[in-house]
Amino acid sequence: MDVANSPAPSADISPQDYAAFCEFLEEACGIVLGDNKHYLVKSRLNRLIGEYGLGTFAQLMAELKRGSNRKLRESIIDAMTTNETMWFRDTYPFEILKQHILPELAKQRSPRVRFWSAACSSGQESYSISMAFSEFQLSNPGAFTGALEIVGTDISPSMLRNAREACYDEMMVRRGLSEERRTRFFQRVPRGCWEVKPEVRNRVRFQELNLLQSYALLGKFDVVFCRNVLIYFSSDIKRQILARISQTMSSGAYLFLGGSESPTGYSDEFEMLRMPQGVLYRKR
Repeated sequence: MDVANSPAPSADISPQDYAAFCEFLEEACGIVLGDNKHYLVKSRLNRLIGEYGLGTFAQLMAELKRGSNRKLRESIIDAMTTNETMWFRDTYPFEILKQHILPELAKQRSPRVRFWSAACSSGQESYSISMAFSEFQLSNPGAFTGALEIVGTDISPSMLRNAREACYDEMMVRRGLSEERRTRFFQRVPRGCWEVKPEVRNRVRFQELNLLQSYALLGKFDVVFCRNVLIYFSSDIKRQILARISQTMSSGAYLFLGGSESPTGYSDEFEMLRMPQGVLYRKR
């Protein structure tokens, strides 16, 4: 999830409407904008004002406050959370996975191993985890006797639809995906896109989840990816999210955060592990 910069349209936002919108966005998905993001709000919502037949930002806020237009609410959250993602992002988590975590989990002979890809966007991270598992199996035939389940969650219904379709255009498959992996794990389909093959796709399921709400229905996980997400939240919300994540993790389970993220100061539930490839965390 990434809140990016865009050129500002000319429509004005009153201080009252801006404050109300910031309050809505924090309550809806935890994003804290601060006092100097008027240009971002205007650039992201200008299109929606016209799309929904509204003349001004004030009218947009009035419609939002009425609370009866769920589609508008979803569209606003989609607009404000541009989903920046790529295949095998940052590389090192997937190398740690293949070289350290999967061998350890294989030795445990569990009937099922579970991964969670939080804020999964259009599915690239979730499917990258599945591809890394396939590569590990190829190098270690028979190592895993159980099943692998990967749960991808996101707040955006439109991103989840894209993830479930598992079909990516030429530009998207080139972002972090080698030619060898594209050939092995994707197939060209008549729609003109590259579709993830069943071998990879069948291990992954997607569901809608707001990280500010309960995780009770997710179950327990052996590995959690929650990368480049915490940076958008206030300190209090970071604490809440890390506490909830910890509750979903088995003892000794692993947590991957973004390169600029750390549980230090927000949670005592995790210990840092420094691997040659990079840093990750383990539940105490």
